[in-house]
Formats: sequence, structure tokens, C-alpha cells
Amino acid sequence: MSSGLNIENTNIKTAPGVTLEEQQKTLVGSVLDLFAGRPSLEKLQLWKDEGVFEDPITIAEGRKQYEAQWYGLQSAFSEIERLEHEVTSSGNPISLNMKTRYKVKGIGMEQTISSVVNIFHEGGKITKVQDKWNGKLPEGAIANAFRNLNSVTVPKIISVPKNKEEDAARGN
Repeated sequence: MSSGLNIENTNIKTAPGVTLEEQQKTLVGSVLDLFAGRPSLEKLQLWKDEGVFEDPITIAEGRKQYEAQWYGLQSAFSEIERLEHEVTSSGNPISLNMKTRYKVKGIGMEQTISSVVNIFHEGGKITKVQDKWNGKLPEGAIANAFRNLNSVTVPKIISVPKNKEEDAARGN
């Protein structure tokens, strides 16, 4: 694992026959941390500036949009618990199955999401992460319009730390 990143998810489970190189372990560990609501500016330096994060509710393109999505998890959920994960492919993308329980702040509603996560990478950096809930992303113009709206709105309401001190003050 890369030092200085403070990656918390270092015990990466792989399916039989799947092996990851050290750089791949770093990328997977950092993405697992992000999904656990543990972002940091250092971990996000593993992403290309023009990187993309997409899931059923957003298509975040570029650093300003995807950083806000990851920091937004801390604002939206009081608890995030990974129930299981397993890397199923070490190619490009690196694929993993993941099951996570989320508890919404304020109202206490809980939701467990099973997803297939694909991590696309190039030159040791993440270019795209797809989070397919139940293995799917929505299709169609209306769904994509809402996903694009979310990607533009979230950065307006979620602040991303400007430096390490601000990041540390948030516990990252």
C-alpha cells in the first residue's frame, strides 16, 4: 500500500484465482475507503482530474463533481457499514462485488445496497468508478438528466476541504 494515504481498507478479499498487484491494492483500498465515507484529499489524488464517478443517482465528471460526491457521503449518512466485498477481476476495470448498509442522518432510515463496482485505471490513476446497484445503471434520457442534475447540484451544497488542515479537522 502507498504510504501517506492512510488507507484503512488494507485487507482486500479476492475471489479464488484473482491476484492484485500492489498498485491495484492501493486503488481498491482507497475506493473501499471512499465508499465507507472516509475520503481524503490524498486518496483523491489517486484520481485523474477528468475522472468520472457514476452510480444510479449521479454521473459526476471531473474533480469538482466527484470529490463533492465522496465528501457528501459523510454529510448524508450517520453510519456506513460494509457488510462484504470481494474482488472478482484484476483486469481493467478491476471489478468487485460489494454489499453496504447506509443509515441516513436525521431520519435513521437504513438501506442495504448490493453493487458491482468497476474501477477503471490508467498509469496508476483512477479514470472512472462505476457503482452498479444490483449490477445495473439506469438507462434513458430522463434517468440521465436526473443523474446529471445531481452531479451539478451536490458540489454547490457540499464543501470539499481546500487543504490537509481542513481535511484533518473533519477527521479525514
